[in-house]
Amino acid sequence: MRAFISGLAGPALSDRERGFLREAQPWGIIVFKRNVAGPEALRRLVADARSALGRDAPVLIDQEGGRVQRLGPPHWPSYPPGAAYGALYDLDRDAGLAAARLGARLIASDLAALGIDVDCLPIADVPVPGADPVIGDRAYGTAPGKVAAVAAAVAQGLADGGVLPVLKHIPGHGRATADSHMALPVVDANRATLEATDFAAFRPLAALPLAMTAHVVFTALDPAAPATLSAPIVQNVIRDSIGFDGLLMSDDISMGALSGTLGERTLAAIAAGCDVVLHCNGDMAEMEAVAAAVPIIAGEAARRAAAALAAKRQAAPIDSVAARRSFLTLMSGARQGAQDCA
Repeated sequence: MRAFISGLAGPALSDRERGFLREAQPWGIIVFKRNVAGPEALRRLVADARSALGRDAPVLIDQEGGRVQRLGPPHWPSYPPGAAYGALYDLDRDAGLAAARLGARLIASDLAALGIDVDCLPIADVPVPGADPVIGDRAYGTAPGKVAAVAAAVAQGLADGGVLPVLKHIPGHGRATADSHMALPVVDANRATLEATDFAAFRPLAALPLAMTAHVVFTALDPAAPATLSAPIVQNVIRDSIGFDGLLMSDDISMGALSGTLGERTLAAIAAGCDVVLHCNGDMAEMEAVAAAVPIIAGEAARRAAAALAAKRQAAPIDSVAARRSFLTLMSGARQGAQDCA
């Protein structure tokens, strides 16, 4: 297996993609809205990709709720943004955590039925005033302890449904004043502030099996490189200060925040300490460039990859109809509470 995760171009696997997966052997694949043409077609795409790889490879998706959900009506329910759980938490801590856990458990049921077993969720980013809205209502709140608590509940719900959670965007995207899909964000906060806020939200979640980096420059830590490409940040902050020892993947290596060729970005991310590189857009030429640059997964990266997959467990039984009813009741209570407080 090679140290990358690959996107796919459309709702069906092309012959060229089939050959690419067979030869390049990415660790996993990730699906997006462009890959979705209904439940049966998506199940077939997932199965075909695994068949081409010749193994039960992990299949990822970004299914958060709110603005970021690749699956939606008419085939799948819509889910609220993370901020909705935070708002309910403020009214009733236990209800907020229960809703976050149950919402994630229901998402896991949707995904498991399709063969998708990894969700890029929860988010532990802590937004601040003036930050770019790319995180915005995706976040659970602005207090690190609350963010960590809700994120832990979301991770538990996914895990209970047999889906692995991916913690993002470590060590924090909440202060970014630019959208890293388009440009490179630069954060000038000092180390003490970052430790007390941004990093503090991730620290209680350090035992999660997978995490995704932030394409953000923290000038107090490394003025030259974003976290994804920074060995000092990966080792001294993500591994040592936060204590994360799971599989570390880059955010999408093709995003506008990064410069250089795809091969150069890929090599820099691996050299910095990312275990695997994520490439999302399904462009074959780019996929081939990434595949040519990444190494075979070995050493500590192989250990972390094996440990991450070993963390997946059998889904606990659930009455989906009753669970969705309970979830809607919890969230309607949150809306009513907000109106009462207005």
